Parts: sequence; C-alpha cells; structure tokens
Amino acid sequence: MTTAMYPGRFDPVTFGHIDIARRASQLYETVIVAVAESRSALFSTEERVQLFAEAVADIPNVRVIANRGLTVESARDEGAVVLVKGLRDINDFTGEIDQAFMNRKMAPDVDTTFLMTSLEHLFISASRVRELAGFGRDVSDMTPPHVVAALQAKFQDR
Repeated sequence: MTTAMYPGRFDPVTFGHIDIARRASQLYETVIVAVAESRSALFSTEERVQLFAEAVADIPNVRVIANRGLTVESARDEGAVVLVKGLRDINDFTGEIDQAFMNRKMAPDVDTTFLMTSLEHLFISASRVRELAGFGRDVSDMTPPHVVAALQAKFQDR
C-alpha cells in the first residue's frame, strides 16, 4: 500500500490545491494532506485543516492533518514513502527542487513527485486569493464556496 503526503500551507485551499490532491489520490492508495503551521498565515492551522478537509470530503482516500514538524519526519511518522508537490511554473520548480534535495538528504527513503498544475488552475495562487479577497473581490472561481465564506468572514473582522 503506497501512502503519499501532500504538504503545504494552503492559506487558503484553492481549486489548484484540490486538483493536485484529487490527481494524487488516483496515483496513490492513500494521500495525506499535511497542513503546515505558519505564524504569518491568515487562517490558523486548525482552520486550514478544516477548510481543506471539507474541500476533499468526497475523496475517500484523502485525509487532512496538521503538520507541526519537519515534513519528512511527519511523512515517516504517517508511513508515507513519497511527497507530492504541485508546480505551476519554473519559479515553483526552483524552490521545490531545492527542498526535494534537502528532504532526500534527511530521509533517503522518502521520495518526491511533482505534479503539474492543470491549465485551468495555472493562474491561481493562495496569495492572490488572499489579496483579492482582502479587497472584497470575487474569488469564487479560484476556491470553493465554503472557503469564499471563510475569507469574507475573516476580512469582515478586520
């Protein structure tokens, strides 16, 4: 049984993130989405776990956890033998390849696979979603309705 871990901040989860999780679920028996802690995130770790879990509730072999440590150590703890990373462009690749080599050095038994973002999600990034939502713009074509509502509530409080 092959278990994969899909790590990230997911602040907030977007259709691009969901697409990568869905496609990974077709490649691996189990996919664990590992939401990283971040002091600078708009949403708390728990909120991001809940938002992502709701977004993938229809995918039976995907589960979402909070990741409070090093990703490769969390992968080992969860029995994952591969990390899944989504790439939009060369800039994503440049950062991710360095991280993949460091992960490989720390955990030679945990591999990294890269999935290219689907074309319809190429322009979506969580930072763009946050920025647009912060200005009250419609982001419903970039993130699910429950996330749109959470963004509206978050920015209404500011």
